Amino acid sequence: MHNLPATDPELDLAALIQPDRVSRRLYTDQAIFDLEMQRIFGRAWLYLAHESQLPREGDYVTTWMGTQPVIVVRHKGGAIHVLHNRCPHRGVMVITDDHGNTGNTIRCGYHGWTFRTNGELLLAPMRDAYANRYDMQDHACFGLSRVPRVDSYRGFIFGSLAPLSYPLPELATFLGEATHCIDRIADRAPAGEVDVSGGVHKYLIRGNWKAQVENLNDNYHPPFSHACTTDETTQRQFRRRYGDDSGVHLDTSEQNSKWDSVLAQGLDWGLSYCGPLPFNHEKRGGPLYDAHHSALAAKHGETHAEEILTDFFHNVIVYPSVVMQLASSHVRTIRPVAPDYTEIRVYPIKLKGAPEEINRQLIRYLNITHSAASLIQSDDVEMFRRVQGGLASQGQEWVWFNRHMEDDQFRRGGGTSEVVMRNQYQAGYLRYMEEK
Repeated sequence: MHNLPATDPELDLAALIQPDRVSRRLYTDQAIFDLEMQRIFGRAWLYLAHESQLPREGDYVTTWMGTQPVIVVRHKGGAIHVLHNRCPHRGVMVITDDHGNTGNTIRCGYHGWTFRTNGELLLAPMRDAYANRYDMQDHACFGLSRVPRVDSYRGFIFGSLAPLSYPLPELATFLGEATHCIDRIADRAPAGEVDVSGGVHKYLIRGNWKAQVENLNDNYHPPFSHACTTDETTQRQFRRRYGDDSGVHLDTSEQNSKWDSVLAQGLDWGLSYCGPLPFNHEKRGGPLYDAHHSALAAKHGETHAEEILTDFFHNVIVYPSVVMQLASSHVRTIRPVAPDYTEIRVYPIKLKGAPEEINRQLIRYLNITHSAASLIQSDDVEMFRRVQGGLASQGQEWVWFNRHMEDDQFRRGGGTSEVVMRNQYQAGYLRYMEEK
């Protein structure tokens, strides 16, 4: 493996990324990883938090933008700021808890430098030692640096490290058609907004961040990777869980056309969404459904309530860092740590104003499918480990994304197509990486 510096002329990205394949080096090379942190995670709109996690002044969550730690905090008056989690004095992370309330100030534990929640320096102890040589009110030098772009859509907060001179569109334009999916998630809450403050599943995987992002709209793998979750006799997934025969059929036959009936759609900037899976929304009716429908109808009317509850999709990926899923209602963030190391966080989405039993069932289903020890995500995590191990082999250079390549329309294909992965590289990855 050649660990080339990011500026090395031999790092020819166009040669490493072909229309139907990419080099294995994209998953293993430290120099490429470093360049991804600069040009992708240092430029794209990245999901950071949800407003429901910051209900009061002083509430904060800590997270990462690529490999850079940041604080998302609610300032007085309700404004939300995203601050670099680094004291300007000696470089210490000023907050290490995942979430909490810091009051009106943020205090560094090393030397006591204290900042307002908008990043301004409030106090440097024994300040007279700095005499008059320095302007301690110079925010660029002595304040907590602010992330240059922050915006939200339906309560979902995004930030970008890109300078304002970089041609990145405003958030709503960047999201494009993905806004429809986010709207449908939020619209299912009779109160008109969701709650993402109910805790998190957090775990580390021994694999490259791109393997997780590619897997999210890969409907070729479920009948095989997740076969262990299926009862051999009835072919019903999750038959061993409470509810027994309520599990869905997971046909392992290669001739099964159900998976190819699913829509896979690539969008601009590498975003994508997946239409409803063959079994995710088969069941309707019953007391809970009726109660949910009634609550929505009281707000939107019968016709619109029916549209909300029947307009299905599986998930939407806001490339490169987050997926939002409708059926197992959650937000999942992907944080690169190293070429072979990635952190995953899974946050349940609760529907404000919906019957409480619906939210309990959503969380129960999420625990079954996407917690670290679940029946689904544990399979995927093991596959990511195997991908990373296999790519250490120099026996083959290429990772192929050529399934249904001749059949697909522009950025659009059936469920087992790899059109979304191709779009991630062509419309997202290269768009960021090739611009100096």
